[in-house]
Amino acid sequence: MAKRTSQSLRFTHLRLENWRNFTSADVRLEGRGFLVGPNACGKSNLLDVFRFLHDIVAVGGGFHEAVLRRGGVSRIRCLAARSQPRIGIHVVAGTEETPDEWEYELRFSQDAQRIPRIQSERVRKSGEIKLERPDADDQADPQRLTQTYLEQVNVNREFRPLADTFKAVRYLHIVPHLVRDPDRSVGKKNDPFGGDFLEQVAQTNERTRNAWLRRIREALTFAVPQLKELELWRDNRGTPHLRGRYEHWRPQGAWQTESDFSDGTLRLIGLLWAVLDGTGPLLLEEPELSLHPEVVRHIPRMLARVQRRSGRQILLSTHACDLFRDDGIGLDEVLLLEPQAEGTVVKPADTIDEIKALLDGGLSLADAIMPHTSPSKAQQLMLFGE
Repeated sequence: MAKRTSQSLRFTHLRLENWRNFTSADVRLEGRGFLVGPNACGKSNLLDVFRFLHDIVAVGGGFHEAVLRRGGVSRIRCLAARSQPRIGIHVVAGTEETPDEWEYELRFSQDAQRIPRIQSERVRKSGEIKLERPDADDQADPQRLTQTYLEQVNVNREFRPLADTFKAVRYLHIVPHLVRDPDRSVGKKNDPFGGDFLEQVAQTNERTRNAWLRRIREALTFAVPQLKELELWRDNRGTPHLRGRYEHWRPQGAWQTESDFSDGTLRLIGLLWAVLDGTGPLLLEEPELSLHPEVVRHIPRMLARVQRRSGRQILLSTHACDLFRDDGIGLDEVLLLEPQAEGTVVKPADTIDEIKALLDGGLSLADAIMPHTSPSKAQQLMLFGE
């Protein structure tokens, strides 16, 4: 795993304007963050802001492509925006010593032909403006406003550390049946849902790969005690597979591939691999899926250890009450999403007096937070079928 350095950039603040569920949002971000809220409140869409910035600077991406992947400006713009067509993203990034070192701001809309157009793009470093658009050249050639400077290596030299941070963002939400599909990697690269996950494992340097698989196997013994070995294996077509040896009544045990692994085992392998693979901000969607509650409750502590060693920022969405049984989670690490008539509101849990009072009264973090995430009429679901 990469060593922690004081120069590792992470996101420290986020402001949004008319982005998907949010007419506005203004929140600080810690090195580890937990997004909680009811279904369809916008947890995935909040994480998607960072994926969008990644897509702008990624190879084969760019501003125009990032918008099109999301269905166009009309699909991105908040439905409650009404007459305000502009979408705005403002992120602050920095280190432990200088948390507000970099600022990046992007506002965009679309023209009459529904082509995405940049309305403004700004970069600041330590308060000093490094980029401000539109400039005179943009005014003379409006076509330039279909691309950000962020994505252009010939002009982003002064703020390339910021672009590199966006490029290092990784999102993971393993879908087990995609990992099991023998044709999973055809036409896919860096698929966040695991389509080419085993190909990514196979392409990792052999020494590093074997070391990581050994560490993952050691960690898995607590959740899957029968698993004694884990390795990469290629079949006669050259297709990569994960192969594990399970201990049972046979003297030599039995080997199984990912097609035989449970959903929970595959998800946990994917989670542990993602934590080891990379140093940039990591985005996780509901890592508790298919996992035993006793395993889920230890995920926050595992992520905290990763951060202490690498300084990597980890932001995750969750519905899991068991995940908040870890008393090491701070209120400032929890962002509560509450849907309202004019869009979803994002509140840091440490700004909600009711939650602080419940904690002072002796309740656990889970008992104080989770009632705020429950749909108001969830009990009506039991009437279905009458």
